[in-house]
Amino acid sequence: MDNFLYEKFDTLREGNAILEVPTFVKAGLSEKIELREYQQEAFENFITFYNNSGLRKNKQLHLLFHMATGSGKTLMMAGLILYLYKQGYRNFLFFVNMKNIVEKTKENFLNKQSPKYLFNESIEIDGESVFIKEVSNFQQVDDNDINICFTTTQKLHMDLFAPKENSVTFSDFEDTKVVLISDESHHVNTLTKKGKSDIEEEQNWEYSVNKVFRANKDNIMLEFTATCDLKDPNVLAKYVDKIIFDYPLAKFRESGYTKDFKNMQSDVDKWERTLIAMIISQYRLKMFEDIKQPTKPVILLKSQKIEESKDFYKEFFEKLNTLTGAQIVSLNNGTNKALSDCFEYLDKKGVTYDMLAVELKTAFAEEFSIIMNGETDNSVEKQLAVNTLESKNNPYRIIFTVDMLNEGWDVLNLFDIVRLYETRQGGRSKISPYTIKEAQLIGRGARYCPFKENEEQEKYKRKYDDDLTNAMRICETMFYHSKHDSKYIDELRKALEEIGLLSSNKVEVEYKLKDSFKGEDLYKTGYVFVNKKVEVDRSAVTQIDNKVKALNITVNTSHGATTVYDLFGKNKDGKEFATVKHAPIRLKNIDYSIAFASMCNYEELKFNKLKSKFPNLKSSREFITSDNYMGNAKITLTSNGSICGSDLSVACNKLFKEVVAYISGIEIRHNGTFEFEAKRLHDVVKNKTRYIENPHGDGEGISQNDVSADMQLDLSTCDWYVFNDNYGTTEEKKFVKYFSHVVDALKRKYDKVFLIRNERFPELAIYDFDTGERFEPDYMLILQKKNTDNYEQQQLFVEPKGEGFMDKDQWKENFMLRLASEGKAVTTYVDDNEYKVIGLPFYNAVEKNDVFITALEEFYK
Repeated sequence: MDNFLYEKFDTLREGNAILEVPTFVKAGLSEKIELREYQQEAFENFITFYNNSGLRKNKQLHLLFHMATGSGKTLMMAGLILYLYKQGYRNFLFFVNMKNIVEKTKENFLNKQSPKYLFNESIEIDGESVFIKEVSNFQQVDDNDINICFTTTQKLHMDLFAPKENSVTFSDFEDTKVVLISDESHHVNTLTKKGKSDIEEEQNWEYSVNKVFRANKDNIMLEFTATCDLKDPNVLAKYVDKIIFDYPLAKFRESGYTKDFKNMQSDVDKWERTLIAMIISQYRLKMFEDIKQPTKPVILLKSQKIEESKDFYKEFFEKLNTLTGAQIVSLNNGTNKALSDCFEYLDKKGVTYDMLAVELKTAFAEEFSIIMNGETDNSVEKQLAVNTLESKNNPYRIIFTVDMLNEGWDVLNLFDIVRLYETRQGGRSKISPYTIKEAQLIGRGARYCPFKENEEQEKYKRKYDDDLTNAMRICETMFYHSKHDSKYIDELRKALEEIGLLSSNKVEVEYKLKDSFKGEDLYKTGYVFVNKKVEVDRSAVTQIDNKVKALNITVNTSHGATTVYDLFGKNKDGKEFATVKHAPIRLKNIDYSIAFASMCNYEELKFNKLKSKFPNLKSSREFITSDNYMGNAKITLTSNGSICGSDLSVACNKLFKEVVAYISGIEIRHNGTFEFEAKRLHDVVKNKTRYIENPHGDGEGISQNDVSADMQLDLSTCDWYVFNDNYGTTEEKKFVKYFSHVVDALKRKYDKVFLIRNERFPELAIYDFDTGERFEPDYMLILQKKNTDNYEQQQLFVEPKGEGFMDKDQWKENFMLRLASEGKAVTTYVDDNEYKVIGLPFYNAVEKNDVFITALEEFYK
């Protein structure tokens, strides 16, 4: 079989033959959007393919983006629309199998007030404003607009074979080149799966779509799905040369963009199961409030049948209205850790169970619920409501449903799904289709709900895979609440592995401090030292960049005057048609009220924002009129007559838009302090439980006691190693084994020798002096010896480094080697003892072993 198309781009990247995403694409997307690395890569693949005739076997472009639910398929569509507009495409046909997805996509593409609107409020390409219009067909459209026709696959098929007024017809696609955007495109593969020809199935959806695509040689087909059935040989043959980007749910999860998933099994009835979910949901709400990032966690209650859902809806509010603290207390039997953590938290906060009962009655009252069971509930309003659950003004906390939300729906703040039935469906197959459907529903809520406790964390990724006992872990974990049923749970686990939401090989390891080390004075009262990241002082900045000061904006204006011209560009008096290019006007010479009003249109130009970038700026007036800022920027107007205030306003808007682009690009720079501050060792180094995904060839996740003889070491018997074991990489294990041979030499010179693995402890990071780049050396070696009245302590950072990473991470070694000479790490301000922080060269068992050994020998020879 041929390689997949997307695999070819790996080779192109190695040869630096990948084209970048144009600025106009990023500028045309919402200012709230920051492209993730995989989205950037997907755009690059398409742009490179579009411009590389050697990759394109056929004239017509037909491509598939195989991307996980929630990874940004609709964002990709928006960016590709902008790119293809620049290439001359004006007409776009969006189609999908479900009406609710059509309505959601309309909101994302057309409604500027929607929190999920994907485009910039104003789009400009090649100096011209571009508008997005919804159309019902392409017969009479504006060639300067982005014209989008939204439809379902079924309606498209029916309109083509039974044309009616204001609908699309086959002729629309013969005379006009169109970009077809097929969402959830796995539904349009019935012919492919059957292996039948177009002639045999002319009334099929896939036939209709293919006929539209082939109607014009310049048409483009872009397909998007998370579930392309590549196990089907016919589907595989169709798409092997069309999948331009592959980012399945497994990759999405491994990259940290999904919530963690836990199945919470219990032997209680469905009301108590729901009550547990409500309590945990309220616990999450409080945890989010504690870090001042209020988020509304949502619960979904899934029934098997519509009548059962309606019955439980009634039962739910009857029981909620009579809920007491005693009922809540009865659930706290100590067998559910998440629930126990919640009750412990409430006790510390002084929240009684009766108080919690009142909170739950208010938070999950009927006005904050929504029922989505069948077609009768499937109104546009409800669809928009369940697709904007993250919005601040969306009131809903709990959803009752059967199957309405299984596809085309993804939400960030869904944290709990309660399975309200106990039967198992499906027959003899290993994993029933119904269980797969349940797994896919869980995948709908898997998207990560963004938050961060501090500036060091990534907002849109999981933060606590390396610290599973962290209390905030509850805020990045989704629970599926179900009845105890080992067969069903085993089947569900396999289904989740099949769709990629669970890893089939995930290891949980515990780094546990030895009791002997915790008894040491060093651990109880000793210190370690780290520096801080600080913002680079901009106090010396007194002006804006010269190229911005020298901006010269040209704007064409007209005033609606009407004149009759002959065929050769002359008016009735025989004079040549002409426009007037007025002399450039400096911004400082324009009426201040006009310039200031234009400036106020841009959030980045509000005075407080400007002041953060230009600390010496005294006022908005100074920014507009001073030669140090924008006073000398020029505006040149071309018109068919005299100019007026509205012309100047339009020109100022265009000028300030350029200024905003520059100011937005000013990055706040950081550096690392040369001073190091003391931290209590016992506050920094603690027991740690973490996940390691798919332990692989580099040894991570495997105990040092279980590896081959040349690295094997029982660390539980080594008093110098503070943890019970080492689960680090092969290179780390080689270093620890090497260190075991020199530890006796170190003990002859020092009273205390302790090697500590830095298990990503947040407070054991150091920052590059020049860039502020965060660095967490893998190991810290503490060497301590007594003097007459006190002691000296050497704190050595060690970084084992595999050969493949030596060049990439060279800056880390350079930084560590500067610690002793440039860092102010010798200090007596903490107590009467002397401390020094030192960095060693990289340890590598082959390439740089001698350099490291020589450096370490200095401490014991």
